[in-house]
Amino acid sequence: MWQPVDTELRLREDLWRKATDAAVAKGMNLLLVDVGEGVVFPSHPELAIKGSWSPDKLKAEISRLRGMGLEVVPKLNFSATHDEWLGEYSHMVSTEPYYQVVKDVIADVAEIFGRPRFFHLGWDEETANHQSRYDYAVVRGPELWWHDFLYTVACCEKVGVRPWVWSDYGWHHPDYVTRCPKGVLQSNWYYDEALGGMSLAKEKNRYWNILQLFLDLEKAGFDQVPCGSNWLSGAHRAKKLPTNESIIPLVKFCRERIRPERLKGFLMAPWASLNTEQNLQVNLDGLDLFVRALA
Repeated sequence: MWQPVDTELRLREDLWRKATDAAVAKGMNLLLVDVGEGVVFPSHPELAIKGSWSPDKLKAEISRLRGMGLEVVPKLNFSATHDEWLGEYSHMVSTEPYYQVVKDVIADVAEIFGRPRFFHLGWDEETANHQSRYDYAVVRGPELWWHDFLYTVACCEKVGVRPWVWSDYGWHHPDYVTRCPKGVLQSNWYYDEALGGMSLAKEKNRYWNILQLFLDLEKAGFDQVPCGSNWLSGAHRAKKLPTNESIIPLVKFCRERIRPERLKGFLMAPWASLNTEQNLQVNLDGLDLFVRALA
């Protein structure tokens, strides 16, 4: 989902098995799968790369995981910052061919995953800054962003699954909480990148607005699955910090401020592809940290 485009799937199946087995052993109950180029879409096989799984292979793996007690939920990212998996169609954003492909792949994935309860649509970080080093950058204006966002929401609902998105568009667009349909499950995310802790004071935390969005979404009546990470940001690396444990206070912050009936769970996103032993360890460390946070 990043430039430059991947030509081969970044996945070792032995490491995938170790990570998913560990998730079950540590009590996880849901696995969010960032599909991307990972499957050969029946409607658009041209999007596949070397190593993409067949639909039957992915269905078999989903069945295995569900048999272990994991709810398996798909994710495709339609943010223009993270849509390289769409191949040439990522250069056709907001055109008729683009809308058709979006509709087709959502339907394909919903069928492969057996009409899952949720479908994560991504939609994070569509800014010029996030694409400043890209060879090809696209940032939709506000009204076009809303048109395309709501189009993907409608595509999900048409195939009978509940849309789920990253909420960060709301960090800088106050109308997000009034224009987004209430049925869309929200994952605002906070990795403490500025090392401001959990302070809502502007003078103490330059990213206070991220934390504020959890409160705004609660006030507006949205269901939420807050997301944290053990990913080491530039701020963490600059301070030579060996770990990022911000999900621990994040869980506490959200449990104290979001009504239980709207707090549907928490999400851990290590952001480390399962293609090396080192990245496997990042995922396992993330699981251990997540267990500590939830406890």
